[in-house]
Formats: sequence, C-alpha cells, structure tokens
Amino acid sequence: MEALTELCDLIAANPGQFADKLAWICSRCPPQGSLLGARVPPRASRSQLNALLAIARFLSRCPGAEAESHSAAASSASTARSIVIEFLRAAPSAAFRSSFWPQSCPIESISTFFTDFLRYITAAAEVSPEFSSEIAKFFGGTLIAAAEASGSDAVLSRLFLLAASENYDGDSDALSRVNGSAVSGRSSVDQLSGSNEIVGGGSAARQHVMAFEEEQIEGLEKQEIAFKLFGHILDRGVVIKTGYLEQVRKVASRQLKFLPVFLKIRKNEWREQGSQLKMRINTKLSACKAATIVQIKSLLSLEYDGKTSKDLLRRTLALLLDAAEACVLSSWRKLKICEELFRSLLNGITQITVTRGGQLLRVLLIPLKPLVLTTCAQADMWGSSRGAMFETITKISCEIIEFGWSKDRALKEKQAVPVMQLNLIRLLADLSVSVNKWEVVDMILPLFIESLEEGDALAPSALRLQLLDAVSRIACLGFEKSYRETVVLMTRSYLDKLKTVGSAESKTLPPEATAERVETLPEGFLLVASRLRSSKLRSDYRYRLLSLCSDVGLAAESKTGRSGADFLGPLLPAVAEICSDFIPTSEIEPSLLKLFRNLWFYIVLFGLAPPIQQSQTPFKPISTTLNSSGSVSIVALQAVTGPYMWNDRWSTAVKHIAPHTPSLVVSSVKWLEDELELNALHNPDSRRGSGNEKVASTQRAALSTALGGRVEVAGMSTISGVKATYLLAVAFLEIIRFRCNGGILSGDTGSLTSRSAFNCVFEYLRTPNLMPAVCQCLTAIVHRAFETAVSWLENRISETGNEADLRESVLSSHACFLIESLFHREEHIRDISLILLTQLKDKFPQVLWNSSCLDSLLFSVYTELPSSSVNDPTWVAAARSLYQKIVREWIRGALSYAPCTTQGLLQNDCWTGIRTANIPAVIAAAAAASGADLKVTDTFNLEVLPTAISSATLKCNYAGEIAGMRRLYNTIGGFQMGSSPTGIVHGVATGGTRAHAQSHLEKESFNEILLIKFVQLLQQFVSIAEKGGQVDKTEFREICSQATALLLSNIVEDNKLNLEGFSQLLRLLCWCPAYISTADAMETGIFIWTWLVTTAPQLGPLVLAELVDAWLWTIDTKRGLFASDVRYSGPTAKLRPHLISGEPEALPEKDPVEGIIAHRLWLGFFIDRFEVIRHDSVEQLLLLGRMLQGTMKSPFHFSHHPAAVGTFFTAMLLGLKFCSCQFQNNLQNFRLGLHLLEDRIYRASLGWFSHGPEWYETNDKSFSLSEAQSVSIFVSLMNERSDVPQTESTFKGRGRENELTEMMDQCHPVWGQMDNYIIGRGKRKHLLSMLCQHEADRLEVWARPLNSKDSSFSRTKISSEKWTDYVRTAFSVDPRIAISLTSRFPTVSAVISEVTQLVQLHVLEIRTIPEALPFFVTPKAVDENSVLLQQLPHWASCSITLGHPRVMAYVLRVLESYPPERVTFFMPQLVQALRYDEEKLVEGYLLGAAQRSNVFAHILIWHLQGETCGPEPGKDAVNAKSNAFQSLLPAIRQRIIDGFSPEGRDLFQREFEFFDKVTSISGVLFPLPKEERRAAIRRELEKVKVEGEGLYLPTATNKIVKSIQSDSGIPLQSAAKVPIMITFNVTDRDGDPNDIKPQACIFKVGDDCRQDVLALQVISLLRDIFEAVGLNLYLFPYGVLPTGPERGIIEVVPNTRSRNQMGELTDGGLYEIFQQDYGPVGTSSFEAAREMFIISSAGYAVASLLLQPKDRHNGNLLFDKLVHIDFGFILETSPGGNMRFESAQFKLSHEMTQLLDPSGSMKSETWNKFVRQV
Repeated sequence: MEALTELCDLIAANPGQFADKLAWICSRCPPQGSLLGARVPPRASRSQLNALLAIARFLSRCPGAEAESHSAAASSASTARSIVIEFLRAAPSAAFRSSFWPQSCPIESISTFFTDFLRYITAAAEVSPEFSSEIAKFFGGTLIAAAEASGSDAVLSRLFLLAASENYDGDSDALSRVNGSAVSGRSSVDQLSGSNEIVGGGSAARQHVMAFEEEQIEGLEKQEIAFKLFGHILDRGVVIKTGYLEQVRKVASRQLKFLPVFLKIRKNEWREQGSQLKMRINTKLSACKAATIVQIKSLLSLEYDGKTSKDLLRRTLALLLDAAEACVLSSWRKLKICEELFRSLLNGITQITVTRGGQLLRVLLIPLKPLVLTTCAQADMWGSSRGAMFETITKISCEIIEFGWSKDRALKEKQAVPVMQLNLIRLLADLSVSVNKWEVVDMILPLFIESLEEGDALAPSALRLQLLDAVSRIACLGFEKSYRETVVLMTRSYLDKLKTVGSAESKTLPPEATAERVETLPEGFLLVASRLRSSKLRSDYRYRLLSLCSDVGLAAESKTGRSGADFLGPLLPAVAEICSDFIPTSEIEPSLLKLFRNLWFYIVLFGLAPPIQQSQTPFKPISTTLNSSGSVSIVALQAVTGPYMWNDRWSTAVKHIAPHTPSLVVSSVKWLEDELELNALHNPDSRRGSGNEKVASTQRAALSTALGGRVEVAGMSTISGVKATYLLAVAFLEIIRFRCNGGILSGDTGSLTSRSAFNCVFEYLRTPNLMPAVCQCLTAIVHRAFETAVSWLENRISETGNEADLRESVLSSHACFLIESLFHREEHIRDISLILLTQLKDKFPQVLWNSSCLDSLLFSVYTELPSSSVNDPTWVAAARSLYQKIVREWIRGALSYAPCTTQGLLQNDCWTGIRTANIPAVIAAAAAASGADLKVTDTFNLEVLPTAISSATLKCNYAGEIAGMRRLYNTIGGFQMGSSPTGIVHGVATGGTRAHAQSHLEKESFNEILLIKFVQLLQQFVSIAEKGGQVDKTEFREICSQATALLLSNIVEDNKLNLEGFSQLLRLLCWCPAYISTADAMETGIFIWTWLVTTAPQLGPLVLAELVDAWLWTIDTKRGLFASDVRYSGPTAKLRPHLISGEPEALPEKDPVEGIIAHRLWLGFFIDRFEVIRHDSVEQLLLLGRMLQGTMKSPFHFSHHPAAVGTFFTAMLLGLKFCSCQFQNNLQNFRLGLHLLEDRIYRASLGWFSHGPEWYETNDKSFSLSEAQSVSIFVSLMNERSDVPQTESTFKGRGRENELTEMMDQCHPVWGQMDNYIIGRGKRKHLLSMLCQHEADRLEVWARPLNSKDSSFSRTKISSEKWTDYVRTAFSVDPRIAISLTSRFPTVSAVISEVTQLVQLHVLEIRTIPEALPFFVTPKAVDENSVLLQQLPHWASCSITLGHPRVMAYVLRVLESYPPERVTFFMPQLVQALRYDEEKLVEGYLLGAAQRSNVFAHILIWHLQGETCGPEPGKDAVNAKSNAFQSLLPAIRQRIIDGFSPEGRDLFQREFEFFDKVTSISGVLFPLPKEERRAAIRRELEKVKVEGEGLYLPTATNKIVKSIQSDSGIPLQSAAKVPIMITFNVTDRDGDPNDIKPQACIFKVGDDCRQDVLALQVISLLRDIFEAVGLNLYLFPYGVLPTGPERGIIEVVPNTRSRNQMGELTDGGLYEIFQQDYGPVGTSSFEAAREMFIISSAGYAVASLLLQPKDRHNGNLLFDKLVHIDFGFILETSPGGNMRFESAQFKLSHEMTQLLDPSGSMKSETWNKFVRQV
C-alpha cells in the first residue's frame, strides 16, 4: 500500500504526466456499476480496497481544476470521482454488509479503512466545491441508512458512523435527519417525560427501570456517535441552521435532565445483571457524556440576545450541576466512564462560567459549594488516592477561582492605565504617518521626545512603550531631522539598559523595562530599517546600528553570564534588514569595515551564530534574565558544534547578515599582525581579555573544531586568543555565507565571476607576509567554505524549476571564479584554485560542458595574464603552461563525458573517448553532433574532420540566411503589402508606440511566413517517408538546419520562445528523424538537437520530452530496434525454402538495418544527454526514466536482427547507467522503481539470448568490432555494479519497510515465482555476464577470424556443475534461453544433457517452443515409443527427422502449413518416403497438397513417373518392397488425376501431352542417320503446337511457354541415345506478357536424371548458404526434372560454352582464350572475366568437395563462368565400375591455374584471392 500511496502522490503532483497511471489505479477499483443496484454485492479484494483509498487520496491531494487543466488527466480524474461517488452511494447495500469485505478481514482493518477513506473525502471536498456539492447530495442519506441499520449490518454501519463523526463536515440538513433517526427517536427519555414531574416511590422506580431497560444498546451507541458527529461539525465551524441546532440542544438537554434519575437506580433494582448490566451502564453514560459535550458546544456557537442567552445558560448550568451531583452520589461513581462523565460535566460548568465575560460567576459560586462538599465527603481523604472525581473538582475549583481573581485584578489595573492618553499617542502617530509632512512631524515629535526624556514616560511604563513605538514609526518617514533625533534617542535608551546589568536594581525592574529592551526598542530599530527608503539615510542608519552593536558588545563583554547575547541578539534582525541591500564587493570605508568586523567578533564571542557543525538539537527559547552564569569554554565550543542556545530569530538574522557582509579585511597592511585593534574589542575588566591564556586555548580549540581538524590546536600556539576569535569569526562568516545561498553575493553584479562568494574568501589569502599558522587557518577556511558550497549544491540536486536554475547559476559562478583564479600572481592561490576546481569537476561534471565555464576558460588567459607593461616572464610562462594543461584536460574530460553536447559548443581535431565516449554509439552520435564524418579505427578514435571554425561557420551560415531574409523582408515592407498577417493584433499607434508595434508586426509576420513554410516542408518529408519513398538527405539537412536557425534566432532576440507559434516546428524537428528512420536522417537530427540544447539550454526539457515521445512511438510502431516482427534477419533466414509456416512473406521494403543504425545513433545522443543532466535536472531524468520504462516493459518487443546486437546492448547500457543514479540525492525517492527497472534490464538482456546465434555480414569490417565492444562495455558496467541488491537497511528509516517486503516476496513482478531473490539475482547476473562475454568474443572472431589472440571467454574454464547451474538458471527465466545454449555451446555435453532433462520434465509447459522438440523426440524415445511422443500433435511447428509414425504425423502437420509450391523442392524425398509409408501419412499429405495446387500435382506426377521401372533381377528381398512401391505409384497418380477439377484436368492434359510430344521426338530421331536428324527435328517440331494458355516449363514453373522456335532443335552427341535441345519462347508468370525471352531445354531419353536432381539440390542449398553469409561465390543450380522412366528435362545454362566447344576454335589454353575474347591482361574486361572465373571456380570447388563428381571431362565444364554439368557419377560411383581413376577433390587443371596465376609461382594476388575464397 505504501508504494501505491507514493505513486498516488506522484500522480497528484503531475496529473497530466501520469494520467495513464491514474487510469491504471482506477482499473484496479471495483468495476463501475457493480455495486449500485446489485442484490448481493460482489466481494471486494484487498487490492481493490487499496485502490479505492489511493483514488480518494488522489482527490484530496489534487484539486479538480489542476487535474482538468491537462486534457490527458481530465478523463482519469472524472473516472476517479465517479468511482468514489458510486462507492459512497452503494455503502448501505455493500460496505455495511460483511459479505462485501474480504474473507477474514478484521474489524480493525474495516474501521481504519472507513476512517482514512472519509478523511480523504473530506479533504477532497474542501479543495473542490464541485465535488463537495456532489457528495452533499446523497451523503446525508448514507448517514441515515447507517443510523437506521440493524441486525448484522449494525456493526459495520456503526464503524462508518464513528469514522464520519471524526471527519464529516457536510450539510446540516442531512445531519438533522441523522439525529432524527439516531438521536431524537422515542426512547426511555420520552417515556419518562410523559408527565411534567417525576413520580417517586417503588412503583416509579420500577417504571424507570422498565423504561431504561427498553432502550436498545445499539440505539444508545448510535446516539453517542450522532452526538460526536454533531460535535465534530461544530468544531469545524460549519454553519448550521438554527432549527437543527435547537433540535439537537433539546435532545441533549432531555438526556441531561433524566440523567440523575438513571444514576439513582440501585444495582439490585435492575432486572439485568452481570456483564449485560455493566454494558448498558457504560453505553448509557457514554451517550450522556457525548450529549454533555455537544450541548456545551451548541450553546457556545449560538448568538442570542442578552436576556435569552443568560436564561439558557442558567438552565443548562443547573442541569449540569444536578447531573454532576448525581454522579458523585451514584453507586456507579467508581466506573471509569462515570468519572469521565463527571469531568465532562465540570468542564462544561467551567466553560459556561467564563463565557460572556464571567457573567454567571456569582450564580455558580452558590451551588458549586454543596457540590464540592459532597465530592469531598465521598472521597477517601485518608487514603493514598482520593479518586478521580476529587481531583477533577479540585482542578475546576482552582480554575474558577483563578479566573475570578484575574478578572478582579484586571479591573483594578485597568483603572490605572491612561487609556485616553495611549489612544491619543496612537492617533497622533497615525496622523503623522498618514499626512507625511515634515511640518506635522516637527510639531508632534518634540512632544513625544520631551515626554520620554523628562516627562511621565521617563520611567518604564506602558506609556513609555507606546511613545517609543510612536517615535520609531515617525522616524520611518525619512525626514532627516526627525530621523536623527529619533535614532539618537532610541540608541541612548538602549545603551542605558546596560547600566542596570548585574546591579541590585535589575532584580526589581518592572516587566515594562524588560519589554522595552527585548521587544519595543528592537522592534522599533527593525521598523526603521525596513521602511527607510533614502539610500543616504540607509547608509547612515547602517553605520549607526553597527556602531550600536559594537558599543553594546564592548559594554556587555565584561559582564558575567549571558548579558552580551541578551543585548546584542535583539538588535540582529534590524541589522539584517538594514544590510539587505548592501553589496559586499563594493567600495567600503575602513571605519564601516571595522564595524562589520566588530559585529562578527561579538557574534562569535557571545555564541549568537548558528553552529557550523550540523546538529539535530532544536533551538532553545530566548531568556530575558541576565543573571545566569556560563562558561567561556562552553560558549566557544557550543557555538561551533551546537546546540543553539538562543532565539531562532537571532539565528535567522545572522544567516541574513552573512551574505551582505564584506570580507573582514581592513585597509592596514599589517592588520592581522597588529593586535592592538583586536585587543581594543575587549573591555579591560573582561575575563576574555588577551591575558587570559585559558580563554585563548579554548578559542584555539574552537577554531580547530570549526576548521574540521585541518589545523591542529598545537599548530596554533603562535595565535593569540583575540586573533583566534577573529579567525573564528571569519570562519563563521564565510561558512554561513556559503550555507545560506550557496555562496552567491547580493547585488546586480555584472559577471558570473563577481557573483561568487569566493571573491570574499580569497581576499584573505591575498594579504602578503602572513604567519604560517594564520595562513594555514585561512586556507582551511577556504576549504571549509568550499565544502559548504558543495554540500549546498548536493542538497539541492533534486530541485526543479527556478531552484534548479539557481543551483546551476551558483555552480557556474564558482567554477568561473576558480578558473580565473588559476592565473593569479600568487602561486599558493593558483594551487588552491586548481585543487578546488578539480574537486568541483569531479563532484559536478556538468561544469565541463557549461557554456559560461568554457567561455571563461578559453578567454581568461587573455584577460587575466599581465599586460606588456608588467615584466614578469616567469609568471607568464608558468601561467600559460598551466593554462594549456588545464584546457587540454578540460576539453578531453568534457568530450569523454558528453561528446555530443561538447561538440555543439566546441570542436576538436582528434580525441579518444575514455568514459562515456568509448561507446561506439556515442562516438557516432558525437560525430553527427559536430556535423563531421565518422571514421572509427581499431582503437576507436574519433576524428572530427571539420575544425571548430568550419563547424561554427556552418551554423553561422544558416543563421545568416535567416537574418538576411528577415532584413530583406523588413526592407521591402513584407510580401503582402497593404494587409496585416493573420494572428497579429491590429490597431492604430502613434509615435514611438507605432514604431514599436510596426517592428513587432514585421517580426511576427516574417516568423509566421517562414514558420508555415518550414512546417509544410518538414511535413512533406514525413509524408514521403511514410509512403516508403526516399528522402533526399542533403535537402532534409538543409531544411532542418534553416528551421533550427529560425527557431534559435527568436530565442536569442527575446531570450524566450513563443511556444504557441513554434511548438509545431520544434515538434517536427524532433520527430522527423524518427519518422524517416535512416542513419542519415538521424545524424541530421542529432546535429540540430545538439545545436538546440547547447545554444538554448532552456529548450533541453522540451526537446527531450519530444524525443522521448518519439522513441516510445517507435516502440509502438515496431521500428528499427523494436521491429520484432521482421523475420528476414541473419543468414539462416535467407536460406530457401524458408522454413517458416504459413504463406511466404515478402522481404521488407526498407532495410531493417537502416532503422537499427538510426536507433544506435539516437541512443548515443541519449547517453550524452544523460551524462549532462544526471546531476542537475530531475525533470529530464524522469523523462529518460519514462523512456527506459517503456523500452524495458517487455523483453519480447526487441528486434533480433543480428545487426541489432550492439544497439540492443547500448540501450541496456543506458538503462544500467540510469539505474546507477538510485544513490544520487535527486532520485532518493525512486530507489525501488529504479531497482525494478534494473531487474527489467537484466530480463530484457537475457531475452536476447533466447534465440540462436546469428551473424551479420557487411562491407564495413569494423561493424562487428564495434558491436563486440558495445557488448563488452555493457558487461564491464554490469560487473562493476555490486551483486548485493537493495537490502533491508537501504529502505529502513524511510518508512518503506512494506515496499521491501513486497519486493522480496516470492512472486516478483519481473522474475515471477522465486525462492530466494538475492541468490537468484546473483545467478542471473553471472549467467548474463557469461553469455554477453561469449557474444562479444563471437562477434570479434566473426570480424577478425584470423586473429590468434585467445578470447577472454575461451580462457575461462567452466566446470560441468557450473554449466548445469547456468542451464537451470536460464530455464527458470525462459526455457528458450536454456535451449539456445545448446546452439551456442554445441560441444558441451553437460548443457545438452541438462536441457534434455529439463525439457522432458516440463514438456507440457513448453509446447509453444518449437526448438524444444528435438530434446524429447530422441532416437531413444522413438525406439521405446515413449509417452512423450503423445505431445507431438500439440507442438509448435519446427523441422525434425526421425522415423516414427507420431514424428511423421507431426512433420506432415508442419508441412501442411506451407504453401505446396514451396515444398516441391523436396519432392524427390517425399516420393521416396512412400516406400516406408506404412501408416499412409505421406500419401495423405501428397494427395491433399495436390488438390490445393495444380503445379504441385504436376511435379508430383512427373516424379512418380520417374520412379516407375521394371524389377531388378537377383534382388528378391528388395524386390518385394520395391514391387509394393511400384504398384503404389500408378494408384497415387490416378488418384491425383481423378481429384482434378475440370479446369485442372484440362491444364494437366495439355501440359503433359505437349511435353510428351516434344520428348518423343528423341525416339523418332534414334533410327535416323546423324546427318538427317537436324532436319527431322525441325519437321517434328512444326507438328507440335502450343494449345491454350498457361503451359509452363516443368523445370521452371514461373516461365510460361508461348511458342517453340522450330529451327532451334539440335541433336546432341551421346553413345546410345539421342538427346535433343529445343528453345522455347517464354515469359515470366508475374511479369510483362510481352517481354518474351528464349529458354533452351534438353530432353533426354534413356538416361536416369534422379541423381542429377539430388546433386543440384545440394548445389542449390550451397548457393543459398553462400548468399546468406555474404560469401561472393558463384553456383548455378540449373533445373532438372525426371518425367518418366529414364526420361527427363534439363534446363540449359545460358550464355556459356563447353570447353570442348572452345577448343574447336583455338588450340590455346584458357589463358589465351580469355585474352582473345576479353582483351589483354590488365584490361577491365579481362579482369572482370577472370574475377568471375575465380568466384565460380571457388564455389564449385566447395561443391565438388562435398559431392565428389566424376567424369569431369571438357564437355561437362562450361565457361566463361565455370559451371559443372552432368552429375551422373557422384560420391562413390565412377565410370568403369568405380575404378577410382579420379582421386582429386575437385577439378583444377593446369590451364585453370595458368589463368589464375600466369607466373606459376602460386603467390600472385589472383591466386591468393582464389585460395581465400575457397
């Protein structure tokens, strides 16, 4: 609940920003509409009740107007109010029933809920009148229902009424109705009041008993609650109608009237006895007590006329006295409730007595006496305890007597006070002030002064006090004469008070004397100081007041005890006020400076300054007595360490004086060495004089303590007591000066440097020839002042708004001063400045890129070094050397922390990142920010090619373009003459006003025109990008830069931005790069964003807010790094056929790597901004936190493209850096949230490894290295962070123990169920570290495979037990991570074994993970027919090969999800599977797929026909299965044909008849002589016609046959066969039907083509693998299709010749042939041909190594690209019965090597290239 409360307060503080969180809390409440009207209310859960409390708390914290001012929060706030109102309306039918509350919910919890809920509702009604009126409409009815509830609902309704009685302040109408049902209902009181008098006797007593016993206890309890409720209303001051108030008063009076009757009944007269009777007595008396209290309150709230009021009070007083007497005499008097009732009655008597000025005092005294005597008679006067009633009556009697005594004394004194005279003095003073004329003042003031000095007011009295107040008011008018006379009088009067200190007269002084000294005179001094306006008089008064302080200090210093502080302390507020406008760095007279020194000397001496060592002891009140004694040593040490002994007002005054006090350095050169002036500050009779060594030792000890022990007491032996006191005063002054406002001097100073209080501190160090001990003390004071300034800055690190701006101003002021002090003439000052500046940079790195500090650093050397007239070359050389060193280190540090921001301020030639800048993404972003090209070398040095001048010139050019256009616009009078632009205020102006208005009009017109134009252009870029078009990067950069210059030009001129006009432009500048999502666009974005935030830092939060929104938008739209649905990533995804279920997906129109690189640059900018704002902007840190929360909200929305690994881990790195801020002061309240964010980062990081390893191939060889470095940096930062989580001690002491318990609960919001959070966290981090290190090493090896250096992972030895632990940890996080470990570490048997075991144990839980299938469908499981195989029908799709019916069923189910055309590649294997298809599963799949696709059916039929053959002799055992297979083929073929639709059958017949005719031509040619075969082919081809549309080539189903080239038939050479080659005219199925191309095919008869199909399948897979991994190797898997027994169609490789054909034309080798065909060696055509030969030879060398093809004669080799054909002999088969004549692994003849390396040395570049390719 604490976390929910904290979230609620955060929402209330920022309703617009966290509207979604409020909606989430509302969703956790009981559903709207579920309570009202429900017959049986639904049972509420604890979380719903907590959400209701949180909503009520939000309404009490956030006024409706504030929430509704944000459109996003208006809806959520309205929903919250509706939920609360519905709950209150439904309370009688829901909350008053026990069935509504959670089971086993204790009554105490329900009571607490009602109390808190109604308290929040009351607070919400106070801040929102509208909400209050809504509640008032029905809340009275709710109270009435509670009062009338009975039965089982009474208990809960009573709790509700109790809570309402403490919080309710609603309308009186509802209240009276409640009282009507709960209070004024007929009861025993009504029955007893039936007659006018109470009947005595036994029958009357029995009647009374019966009447009282008929009262329900429940009704009495409700009466008590109702009375309390009314009393609460009266306390709150709510106006109640007189009638209602009278009704309640009458009911209460009736209860009091019959209370004596009730109390007189004896115990044995009651029919009820025991606990039941005791409960009745307690309840009745409690109700009467409540009635007494409400009766008194109602009487005091009524306003009657005098007579009516007096009669009413008298009657009530009589009732109370009778009831009190009955309590004393009652047999129940010793009950606690009876004693409390008695106390309430007497308190009421007292209040009635003292009201109306004590009118009833005399009336009371007569009946009070018997009551007192009766009480005393009943009390045990001889016992140790006389009873509570005796103590109460004694206390009340004393109070009444004291009141009467005070009243009589006041009457006597009042007669002695000259009231008319006091009023006359006040009137004359008011007249003087109102008229404000010196003539009037000169008439009145002398009268007052004469009376004060010589008249009646000379002695202390009220008259004197009135006169002193009057003259101080007159002095404020500023008339010099009256001012001087008054100040002299007041000063003399104050000094006169010192004369009585320590005398006998001081013990008999009247109170007015003390009041004059403590109050009147100090207040008069303060009044004059606050109201004087004349600078001359203020200067004079400042001098006089400081002189008075000096005189008072000197006079009081010799007195004993506290007199010095008692006299000097009251003057300090006036001193603080008169010094409030004094500039401490201004020119000051030595005399005034000495007075300041004396003031601080005495402030320290008397211990009036606040302690400079932090103390938790509270302030003690001021003492106005002067006779207390104190020890000098105690005062000195206590002044340093505390506690503070004086008035906190004095302490505040000292704090206000300090910033306006100049340095306590007088003009004398030897001011510190000559102690005469310091000794003069001591009175000769003082015990603190210079001769008192004990006092001196004490002062030195106090000084050492104040300096933090930097100077030991022993080292101060040469420092006298007064000098130690002076140094202590300096320490107090400077430390307090820095503690008050961080060390910023008052006054309108010109530069940042002059505003730093270090100007005052360093003034002490500039004194020449200081003693060593004194110099050490002054140096220590400088360091203490610096520590105080740092502490002040750190304590305000979480401030926002103006406070944050003040903090940054203080920081930059101190830094600039220290920079300038680096070049001071004195060496020790330079050394101290360097030390302090270094510490300041370490504490607050943001000063490194602060523009003011950079300017001060770069230009101070020219302003601080001496002019040419000063001849000191040694100093100049030392200063310049130091300057160069500091500038170099400064800029290097700035670039290392925040390179983007620093590049926006300053350009550098070359730098090396050592902190944030070693992150590749930051390096890239820094280059983009500088507008430079990025060159990343092996050492990751960033070279910014443009210099600072060129970059500045670039920006100046854009700014100049805008300025030029504005000047042209103003010169020609605008582009729309004669009319004003829209949106400009029209009107007629004259003179200067007209000129100003015209200038403003011209500026607004120009801005409006350009603004509209730039917005339109940027929107066009967005539109182009959304439509998938290409954005011109040069034009985009140009427009964005010009728009940025326009925006900045308006800020520079006005120092603010018109957000209404430029918000859309700023938004587009931030969003356009995100929309375009390319690296070029993002570089432009970073350039302009850096330009914006460095030139106008006030735009930083706005820019970052827009960028965070844009980032989150890319998450929602799945772009770049978050394109989780892009499956075409990595080499394996490029392999065909793609094993992805469903219809084939088109490749993405846009390369996903572009978006990933864009995000990578973007992250670099974010990291840079994080380093800039982490210490000084909580708002921007929270914006980054919002971005990271959205980024890490799901571990599954990241892209797993192999190119995204570096970008992904850079995002994780930013997250870890952000989480490291949890120990900063500005994020202390968000530690729990940051800890959960860190867990989400680890979860997302582990999620990256839920997929197998992949690689990304690019031409940029350093890309993988940068990716590896990104992962390594993440690992380094993760390992640097402590493995110990936020422990209990982190949260205790902050009221967050419950949050800790929830966080450590077994169900973690990130990790889910867990046994031990701390142990599990360590295991997960170790697993993540191991995986990341392995990933970094893998990427580095991929980038540099020939690097012989061992990776850090390979050097790490991991035991089997550790591997097992890794697997179990991974499986507990996500089973996919554990399964992917097997692909990352395939040789680790422990991993595979443990994964197999875990999969089989949790097989039901991981059925959606296809990769887990091989781990339970194992050969052993198949052999044993394991029950695990029963899970196969429910398993996700994946690839698996094992011969088992269940496995086969699963495989075929997976295949059914693919389009049939994609499966035709594996048709040979599917047909062969029919041999073993005992369950008819494969047959069923093939028939089903054939019905879905005609092309699939045709290919299948051709393959079935190709398998048809006769039995082979001598193989009977084999023939049995073969014969069954052969008999199955025709049946399947026929079933396929029978399943064709009419259109499908027609296509089938035309397709097969056409190619059967073409194939049969070979049989016609066989008997003919060779010379006649060419003509015969032509004749036969002319007979074959293409009938209908849709015929296609069987070897390429996407090529539609249009016609046959009848003259293209060529008979080919073959030993006993006549293969023919025929060319067809074809078009692409999905292309232009008029784009006809030739395609030749070979038709073979008598040759078995099935082996060629297998070989070409392997070659096709190899080609896809080469393409996927980016290897430039050439393979051409031409098409081959068996169409019948020993018949087939072979696709002809176009544009090639066999080596035989080439040999028929020339006798030379390949080297000579290539020169003949392509030109001499070295020409582009020759080298291109040889390059193609190299990559094709290398590709077929790899293929040949796998297939081992034989018969590689020149007829089977095609050129110019090398292509192997005819794979009739592969693997172990060869011509001649496998005689192993061809033993080479692949064909590489001499003429081939000659073409590759003509020199034959095997060392040429071409040869080495061939070797590398292979």
